[in-house]
Amino acid sequence: MARHRWGKLGSVGKPIQCSVRPLWRTLAFITRTGFYGHHGGWPLHTTIENAITPTPREHTEDTTKRVRKILTALKKLYPEADCALTHRDPLQLLIATILSAQSTDVTVNKVTPILFKRFKTAKALAEAPSSEIEEIIHTTGFFRQKTKSVQGACKKIVDDYKGQVPDTMDDLVTLPGVARKTANVVLGTAFGKNEGVVVDTHIGRLATRLALTWTGKDAKDAVKIERDLMQVVPQREWTYFGHALIWHGRKVCTARKPNCEGCTLAKHCPAAFTIESPPKPRKRPGRVNRGS
Repeated sequence: MARHRWGKLGSVGKPIQCSVRPLWRTLAFITRTGFYGHHGGWPLHTTIENAITPTPREHTEDTTKRVRKILTALKKLYPEADCALTHRDPLQLLIATILSAQSTDVTVNKVTPILFKRFKTAKALAEAPSSEIEEIIHTTGFFRQKTKSVQGACKKIVDDYKGQVPDTMDDLVTLPGVARKTANVVLGTAFGKNEGVVVDTHIGRLATRLALTWTGKDAKDAVKIERDLMQVVPQREWTYFGHALIWHGRKVCTARKPNCEGCTLAKHCPAAFTIESPPKPRKRPGRVNRGS
């Protein structure tokens, strides 16, 4: 006899009988009856994966209200929150954002003044010897690939956009080395256009801890996290919200040891005081000198 367990799953809130019977029997039952379970259950078009691990249909009104409170708190904490990458124009911000991949803003801010002093325009960067750019950006990591992306983007800007960084999402993502995250940074910070929400490591982590995302499989699922945030954060605040979360992630809600005691957002955070610091690695015992 198959063993069963019951629970309320899914948007309809009806109990579903989850059986340990062989999968082929379960599939046959669904095909024959159009339902899974003995109490009305799920229509045939609902997948087993969704039935067992349901995804909320939409963000709730409570989440939207909580976001307003989070925004209010962030604006008190970081009224001047802005992009940490040093830049003077859209081109410099674009290049700096490309270089920031797998690196830190501090490291990027050390090399970009040298880079932009030597190569002041997109044309100059596109025509520069690759070895010179590689030498300057070496400390940012992946310097060869980043050099290709920088020069490829600058060449396309010169050839297709008359030397000016384009100001639309569709155009920006055609540039080598530019995906939606980089495009969002440039559009929001350089052009003041809220067309999306930047999702980097900090934002992904905080959005997950604050329960502002429900479709992403984890904190690294940037596409789904951005989609969820765009539903609960007012569009006029998309750029600011991203900058403020990054600042908060660096100063308070760090990856390894979040400071929940000193966090203003703790009362709005379901994960507050639940995250334990990872244990320190055990020291390997030294060799014992047994003598001769």
